[in-house]
Amino acid sequence: MKKIILTVFMVSIGLSSLAQSYSGKGDSKLNTGYQIYGKNTAIKASYDYGLNNLFAIGAGASLYLNDDVEDYFLFARTSFHLGDPLDLPNALDIYPGIDLGYLSSGNIGINGYLGVRYFFTKRFGLFAEIGSSGTVGISICL
Repeated sequence: MKKIILTVFMVSIGLSSLAQSYSGKGDSKLNTGYQIYGKNTAIKASYDYGLNNLFAIGAGASLYLNDDVEDYFLFARTSFHLGDPLDLPNALDIYPGIDLGYLSSGNIGINGYLGVRYFFTKRFGLFAEIGSSGTVGISICL
């Protein structure tokens, strides 16, 4: 039994060493998760594309699940990736950013956030973003 546990542990370490949460120019990630916004909840999906080793741009949408607020939020986003400047492990990234877009009420919406992303394999990871709202979910490398 100890040999099996040791083998599984070694394989998981090997897989996580292949993982890279942000690879810079051309990096492409699809994120989807559960969002909490005050007393309300939403499903959020976003796409990020790396411009260079520090900056990424993207777009996304939040579909609110409560009837007493806006139905949706369509937004453009930008993020500043701190993995390289902070010399973090390849599988881990920390990134502040801003979502700016259109609420179904006709208003302009803005959401500042601080995110963290960790990749367990080359293609699959988890993320969390906190700020004006909070989101947790999965991230897939495309």
